[in-house]
Amino acid sequence: MNLKIDLKGLQQNDRDPSLHRKNPLMTLHPLPILRGLDGDGSVQVHQDADTKIEGAKVFSVYGKGGIGKSTTSSNLSAAFSMMGKRVLQIGCDPKHDSTFTLTGRLQATVIDILKDVDFHAEELRPEDYVATGFNGVKCVEAGGPPAGTGCGGYVVGQTVKLLKQHHLLEDTDVVIFDVLGDVVCGGFAAPLQHADRALIITANDFDSIYAMNRIIAAVQAKSGNYKVRLAGCVANRSRETNEVDRYCERVGFNRIAHMPDIDAIRRSRLKKKTLFEMDDSEDIVMARAEYMRLADNLWRSVQEPGSTPAPLPDREIFELLGFD
Repeated sequence: MNLKIDLKGLQQNDRDPSLHRKNPLMTLHPLPILRGLDGDGSVQVHQDADTKIEGAKVFSVYGKGGIGKSTTSSNLSAAFSMMGKRVLQIGCDPKHDSTFTLTGRLQATVIDILKDVDFHAEELRPEDYVATGFNGVKCVEAGGPPAGTGCGGYVVGQTVKLLKQHHLLEDTDVVIFDVLGDVVCGGFAAPLQHADRALIITANDFDSIYAMNRIIAAVQAKSGNYKVRLAGCVANRSRETNEVDRYCERVGFNRIAHMPDIDAIRRSRLKKKTLFEMDDSEDIVMARAEYMRLADNLWRSVQEPGSTPAPLPDREIFELLGFD
């Protein structure tokens, strides 16, 4: 016998008893109310108390794939270190190149290292998975599950658990999570459970702003149960900021930095260095100053209420940015 499951009924089964008659499966196996647990419709569990990060200010960096999150994160870590802060950067991408310019090389991932010891975490030492980069920045590459298997949220959880077991978070002022792509699932959103503030990297184009709108929705969902709020956005690789500013004005969001598309950043990646290690030139000095200003802004933002603007429906974004 083929039974067609009423998906609308699955979300409303406790509010409309008549739906049980329409769908026999629901009478046998009624589903719990999911609304409000961790965003409407979410089936995520709450953060394990043992993995809660305390003491350090925690920032999660999000944005569309290829927008420059790792470059921004690494230069931001360097800027915080220049302010005298003890910094830990955690890359959350199977590509494991988040800390590439801080250390000058690719680091092995936490998941790969755990696999080597058959997931016996007690056999690991901090130096097995933590590298020291520019100006003392501690660098960790969490990595990710093999393609098509597992969840990035598990990887983040295991990484934070290791860091806590080895007491590495006790001597840290700033933690930066550099997160893969835009938020499309609860696994990618897992760092938001730890973060004080989420920073969105965008550009002055439709796709980047659309991704930013989805990330805002994710932060809004998480903010109901966690302390995370939005710090603002960075217009990256953009000569102009008019479209970003128009969106921000519409939803009540803030652009807190602007990084033009300058060749110095491309050169720094090729040289495996942050901008703070490059020879002085007009564009490099300008970019450093912007990262220092951004770091100071983020540090102070944790003392402020933060924001949780409401995202726009898709149709409104198309209309706002001038698409027919």
